[in-house]
Parts: sequence; structure tokens; C-alpha cells
Amino acid sequence: MTAPTRDDPSYDLDDVGTNPSKNPSFNDLIASRLSRRHLFGLGVGTAGTALLQACGGGGGSGGGFLPIVPPPPAPAPPPPAPPAPLKLNFNPVAKSLADVVTVPAGYTASVLYRLGDPIAAGVAAYKNDGTDDPATYDRRAGDHHDGMTFFGMNGSNKWDAANATRGLLVMNHEAITPSFLHPNGQTVVGGVRTVADEVKREFYLHGVSVIEVNKSGNSWSYKQDSSFNRRVHTLTEMTFSGPAAKTDYLKTKFSTDGSKTRGTLNNCANGTTPWGTYLTCEENWAGYFRRTAGMANDDKNRTAKELKSFSRYGVASTGRELWATVTPDTADNQYGRWNTEVLGASAIADYRNGHNTYGWVVEIDPFNPSSTPKKRTALGRFGHEGACLGPVVVGKPLVWYMGDDSRNEYIYKFVSTKNWDAADVGGGMAAGDKYMDDGRLYVARFDADGTGKWLELKLGVNGITSSNTNYAFADAADVVINARLAADSAGATKMDRPEWTAVNPKNGDVYVTLTNTNASSRPIASTDGANPRFYNDKKGTSDQKGNPNGHIVRFADDNADPAALSFKWDVYLFGARSTAAADVNVSQLSADNDFSSPDGMWFSHAAPGLLWLQTDDGAYTDVTNCMLLAALPGKLGDGGAKVITNTDGTTTLTQNTFVGKAPGTDGLRRFLVGPKDCELTGIAESGDGRALFVNIQHPGENTPVADLGDPAKFISHWPQGGNARPRSATLVITKDDGGLIGL
Repeated sequence: MTAPTRDDPSYDLDDVGTNPSKNPSFNDLIASRLSRRHLFGLGVGTAGTALLQACGGGGGSGGGFLPIVPPPPAPAPPPPAPPAPLKLNFNPVAKSLADVVTVPAGYTASVLYRLGDPIAAGVAAYKNDGTDDPATYDRRAGDHHDGMTFFGMNGSNKWDAANATRGLLVMNHEAITPSFLHPNGQTVVGGVRTVADEVKREFYLHGVSVIEVNKSGNSWSYKQDSSFNRRVHTLTEMTFSGPAAKTDYLKTKFSTDGSKTRGTLNNCANGTTPWGTYLTCEENWAGYFRRTAGMANDDKNRTAKELKSFSRYGVASTGRELWATVTPDTADNQYGRWNTEVLGASAIADYRNGHNTYGWVVEIDPFNPSSTPKKRTALGRFGHEGACLGPVVVGKPLVWYMGDDSRNEYIYKFVSTKNWDAADVGGGMAAGDKYMDDGRLYVARFDADGTGKWLELKLGVNGITSSNTNYAFADAADVVINARLAADSAGATKMDRPEWTAVNPKNGDVYVTLTNTNASSRPIASTDGANPRFYNDKKGTSDQKGNPNGHIVRFADDNADPAALSFKWDVYLFGARSTAAADVNVSQLSADNDFSSPDGMWFSHAAPGLLWLQTDDGAYTDVTNCMLLAALPGKLGDGGAKVITNTDGTTTLTQNTFVGKAPGTDGLRRFLVGPKDCELTGIAESGDGRALFVNIQHPGENTPVADLGDPAKFISHWPQGGNARPRSATLVITKDDGGLIGL
């Protein structure tokens, strides 16, 4: 069996989409399309440039009392000098198709942590030939390194965000490249997995790593025998919290009261909390589940609502890794739990609800290796790409911004009911209970005049009712479990595959990567202001129609208030070939900074205002491997209104939008190009910003199984070189003079 690839629609629903709703284009939201003159006259406002915390008092005078005249105030001290503006200080890296990692002169990139590396004493070095004992994989690095966070740690083993030499590096392992995990790829006979040990490896290789890392001299390493090292994977027990916990929707044979489940998977982007825990996000999880006897056979046992939910989330009859097909099953149903068929008399006799136990944001306390992760259901169930924490202000609610990574899906935010109290720093999972289990979940609608609305996903509002003809919502748990259907009902804006979110610490602007889309997902007549392009980006002789290069939208909640119900937006940056026409290369990219398919994205904490962009590209790979770019974005509204002319070769239409200022090479430069067939994803920095951790995911993943016997045919041999099988790995990048990375 040939392993599926990212370009195979059967592999990931992000390439297919499951949104049949008639939600935006903007033309559907606005009763009549605004004229160009009207649109241009509206302009784009900007958000406040800082969040202010103020306290003060007032007084008054009673009748008959003379006012008290205060002495004249002392002269105000001169204002502090503004900080020097950031400046990118490296020569751009050229595009490359070589099987190496390329960084600018003056920088060193070292491999820190690779697929299979041991993280416990006594575990042997990884052979990298598919023969390592499957029972050891729960103490080895997982595959497909992805989103990650560096948690600085002091000598008392407590969180110390500024620590520059020691910390816990926590990272996601999104998926697997099966070809290289077993001696000859996956063993599949007649559509059935026949080697249970292969599946055991795969169970362990998904999930999350927690590893202790240390700096010695100028180099970094991970501590193999650290007591903090931990793997969280598909067999790790987890509890539910929030509105869906202990409801009928989550009851299974494993958890008859719906309070817990096993495992997490397809963990792509990530997030953090201000109390010092890690958030891992379950992205395209639906494809792992199946109805083994087929959909038609199971449909007769399902309600209309269940069938609607299956369709909207993409749970089908075939499982992505065929885990449910292994026989005989174990006593605790390690394989059978991936089969969502109705097999017993009730939900507690089978795993008909197994798919409902995935698709959540999961909180992990890296400083407490014995703690049980929690799936925070108040943040909704969908293809979570990440959960980016917004500005943290004492006395204000906390906010997390989230993308749903599939074409034509939505952008969400969650706002806590409780206001932030800095005394909760270090509060662990109890703090999560306080802030993440009670709040308001919203979805974004982008309007054509450069403004937008946050639509609450709550029973009884925005069409989310028991009388809804598309899906009759029963209760609060039903809303969060079927958040996509609730967002459809509310009228959210379909986006060009929303992925990572990032918040600029200088001004609170929120950035969202929209990786790409195609002509079938967004035809030329369905472009809108926030998704404004349709074009043909030829790859050799092959057409690539739609928006194959993607773009980045940004917005700011009104009055810099995370609880605001309205926002303003523009398009910060458009991916394109530098040689493309002006209506495609809208951001005027040059050979030093052109890119395609933005995905990973993260703002530096040590250098506020420095943005890192990563690509997951298949459209531009005829010219270059995936890359990492450094950016110095301005602010919302620094560009202006624009009309883009789109064509599909037959039809030509114009689209009004708002665009950011073209960055030039002073504002955007290519910093790193990865090895062949990889994705750049996951980024973090040490407390002082002088070490940058970057993940290289799935180099060589499209090597056919038939070529496994001939190493010369491997697409990549990175990072080991020679004839080695390729491995996902974490890099640590340092500047040779010890300075801040990129500046």
C-alpha cells in the first residue's frame, strides 16, 4: 500500500473541506455590494497601540465649603526616549531545492531533537530502520514535530520566563510518515492492518513531547534522563472539563459517565496560558476514525443529527491509518475505539461517540509530570490549528484566538468569564479550571467595509436554537461539540484555510495565516474582501487556480478590548511568486522574500514586533523548499483600500479589499530554507531571544513505499545524511556573536 501524502485528498480534510453552508462571500452578507467609491471612502481605523491599566479616585465639595487649591504640580520629567526601531540585520537567504538547512551567514543551526531520540534512561539510541522495539516508543521523540513553547525554568524547578539557559521545551507531534517507521512501511492486507506492533509505534509517535533542555557554553542539548521528560500520546488518559464534560455526547465504553478519554492526536499548532501551562490543539482528527462496516450500514442506526455532524466534521467509513482494523482487539479496545459504529445496546457498550472525544484544546502542565491533561470543551470542537493567547491585563478577561484548519472554515475566539488575577501565575490545572471552563465562544464575520463582528456561539442566539432546520441544537454541550454547525448558523465568514494565529505584543493586532485554497473551494465569483484573490499560479505546465499561495489577514478588537464584539481588519501580506502579475503579487514581493502558503507564525517576546513566518507549501516547490521568514509588520490600517482584478482565464471580476503596506526587504526577509519535501512549523525562543528553536517536519515524506528498498531514491536523507531515512527534528539556531536572532 502506498502511503497517502499531503496532496492526496483522502489524507487530510484541510485539502477537501466539509463546509456546505451558504455563509459568505461578503456579497451574501451585504445586501447590495458597496460601490468602489463608497468602500474607499470608509477607510480603515486602527486599534489602540497599547493596553492601559489605570486606577484613580475622585472627589467633590459639599455646599458651603471653599475649594481646596492644590499647590502647582512639579514639572513633569522628560518622557523616556522611544526605543530604537527594530531592524532586520541579516542578508536574505536565497531560495533552494537542496537537501540541507540554509541560514544566513553569521548563524549556526544545530539539530537538537529528532524522531525516535530517547527521553528516558536506559532507552537505546534510535536505529532508524523500523526495527526498534515498539514498547520503547512511549519514551522516544514522536514524529512530525510541530507547534512548541519554551518554558524557562529556574533552580527551584519553577517557571521562569526569562531564563536563558534552562527550560522545558514542549512540542506537538502532529502526524506520522508511515513509510519510514517500519521496515517496509505499513503492512496492509486487503485493507486491514495485520501487524499490531506497527500500530503500537504509531500510537506512541503522535501527541506531545516535554523535554528538559540546557545551554552549556554556546550549545544546547536535551537531558535524556530528566524527571520532567514526558510523552503524551494516543493512549494517555485525559479528563474533560467545561460544558460538554460528563454529558451523553462523550459517553463511551471506556468512560461510561463521559468524564474522560484516552489520548490526543493530530496536534498541530499550540498555545500557552499566563499561569504557565501548555495548550495542544487537535486539528484534523476526524480522519483517524471510521465506521468499519461502512457508512450505509451504520447510517440506519443513527439519528439525522448524528449524520449531519458526521458529514460536517468529515468522519467517514475509512480511517486514515486503518487503526480500527487490527484484530484481535485488546481487552481495553485500543484498536476498536477508532470504530465509531453502533455495535451495542447503548453508547456505553461501544465507541459510537469516540469521535466526539477529539477535536479539542488540551491543557498540559509541563512542570507536573504526573498531572492528567484536560480537554477544555468550552473552547469548542473543530479542527483546532492553535489557541493564541491575547494581551494579558490584570482585571481584564483572557482571550484566545483560534483558527479551524480546513478550507472554508472559520476564525474563533474564546473570552474568559473571570478577569485575570496575577496571583494565579503558577496555578497549574486549577487555574485552567478557573479561566478556561467558563467563558464565551465567538466566531468571526468579516464585513466588506473593513469592519467585522464577533458572533456568539450560544444556545438561543444567532440562529443556534432547537428549531434550527439545519441542525436542532439541544443544549450548551451540543453547541460546543458541534461548533462548526453553530458557526454556520451564526453566519460566520468562510476563510481560505485558517491556520496559526499570533498577537503583536506592541499593539495587540491579531494575525491569522490563511494558507491557501483552490478553485473548487472558492470559485472566482466567491471571493470577498478578506479572501480577495483568484488567479492561476502555474507550476510547470500544471494549473493551480484559486488562491494557491495564501495570505495573512489581521484584525484588532475595537478599543483594544478582547471582550469587544466588533473589530477592524485588513490583509497584511499576500503570498506570491515575485514574478507574478501585480494583482497576484499584491505585496510587491521580491526574490529575497517571496513565499507561498503561510502556516506557522509567532511573535518574539524578547524583541516585541519581530514576527516569524513559516510555510507549508506544495504550490511553489518547483522553485524552493519550504522556508522561515522574519518580518517587521506595521499596524492595522497602514496601507489602504484596493481593487484586485481576478481572472480564471474566462471570467474577469474585480474585488474590493483593504491591504497592508508593502513590506519591502526592510520589513520581510527569508531567513531559512529547509531540506527537501519538508514543512517549516513550530517555533520558540529562549528567555533572552538568543536561541531560536525551529521544527523541520516530515522531510522526504512523499518517498513512495516502493522505493524504501533503495536509499538512493529517498527524496531526503536529512538530518543524518548518507543513506539514512529522513527524520523530523528540532533545530536550535544561534547567532555566532551571541546576539538576538534576526536583528
